[in-house]
This record gives sequence, structure tokens and C-alpha cells, in this order.
Amino acid sequence: MKKFIVLIMLVLPLFVSAQEGVIAIVNQSELANTMPEIAAVENEIAAFWKGYENQYKSMNEEYEKKYSDFLAQQDSLPENIKMLRIQDIQQLQTRIENFQPMAEQEREKKIQELYGPIQEKIMKAIEQVGEENGYLMIINPNVLLYKGKSVVDATDKVKAKLGIK
Repeated sequence: MKKFIVLIMLVLPLFVSAQEGVIAIVNQSELANTMPEIAAVENEIAAFWKGYENQYKSMNEEYEKKYSDFLAQQDSLPENIKMLRIQDIQQLQTRIENFQPMAEQEREKKIQELYGPIQEKIMKAIEQVGEENGYLMIINPNVLLYKGKSVVDATDKVKAKLGIK
């Protein structure tokens, strides 16, 4: 069994090098950052998030006002009114606590919704460049430690395919 594994390890590089094709790299982050659509998407996300920030701020201001009013009046309020105000303040506090995770989820959905088509466009261009140039494989070099002689950087070709300079 060991001989078989050693044989495969010795022969496998021969098959890989015998194949015609080059491994290419494409820096997807660079592509995404140079696409003109990104600025519009970022502005839309910022505006979307600003609405949630304003709502959160408004809820906090309402909470602070109700709480400070309650503290100022609590000694003069009848017990049943006092309990209703405490309950109202607690409900508002619960709404605020629930608002943050819900807002974050909505923001993530919006990001996926807006960046999804851009990512699909990039992937389609990468695929087209790969097919047109006969690349064996295209990888994203986020942590590229070594780039050998047979590896080609196809980022500029994909940019051209996307119409980016």
C-alpha cells in the first residue's frame, strides 16, 4: 500500500505538468473595489442603515424621557399608575433590545441583496476569461505565499471583461 501511495505521489506531478493549461490568479477584492457600481451600493447601504440608526436614537430618547419623567414623579403617583409606567418603560426597553439584532439582520440581507449581483457579474467574467484563455484553474490569492512561473495574474483581463480600467 505504501508503494502505491509513493508511486501516485511521484506520477501525479507528471500528469499535472503534462496537461496544457496555466493556473491563473484573480484578485476579487481589487476587482470589487474598482467597479463603479460599488460606490452606489455603499451609498445605498449607508442610507438604509441611517434609517435604522435614526429609529434607534428615537427609541432611546423616548426611553430616557419616560424614565426620567417616571423618576421625577414616582413619589406622587398612585401605585396602579406607577406600575403601568414601569411596565411601559420595561416594554420600551425590550423593544430597544430586540431592535438591534433585527436591524443587523436586515442590514446583512440588504448587503447580500445589493452585492450579490455584483459578485455574480465578477464570477461570470472570471469564468469567461478562464474559458477564453484556457486556464486550468483560477484562484483568489488572498494569502498568496508564492507565485510560481506558471501562474498568471488574470485580474487585468477580468477587469477588461468587466469594462474596468
